[in-house]
Amino acid sequence: MSSDANKAMIRQFMEQAFNQGDLSAVDTHLAATAVDHQEASNTNFCTHLKQVITALRTAFPDLHFELHDVLAEGDIVAFRSSMTGTHNGPLLMGSTLQLAPTGRSIRVTHMHFVRVVDNKGYDLWHLWDTPTMMQQLGVAAG
Repeated sequence: MSSDANKAMIRQFMEQAFNQGDLSAVDTHLAATAVDHQEASNTNFCTHLKQVITALRTAFPDLHFELHDVLAEGDIVAFRSSMTGTHNGPLLMGSTLQLAPTGRSIRVTHMHFVRVVDNKGYDLWHLWDTPTMMQQLGVAAG
């Protein structure tokens, strides 16, 4: 696949999965053996990602990712994004702690690196500014 095709696939995935909440996009755009390198090695990435998308869209019903600086070289697509939303639902933090809705708006920076092969994501390396999000939600000093 070309760099342009890989970037287009990532844009389509982020729009469908995160912005529209279409969980079938996970199965369409990720390999069944895909790996999230921030999770334990035995984590089923597709299942985990569906849970993350559901949790984020529950906490932030107006969730939106805006992609910036989408770059591709070889089979790696790198991009910076801004996640925005209004905290109008419970936010699951870890496996048991929930943060009640605050009504506050967030804008959180993310960095993503995705290895794409044959129009499917195989590896994800990802960082996001959770301390800033906690400050924006009023649960951490800023």
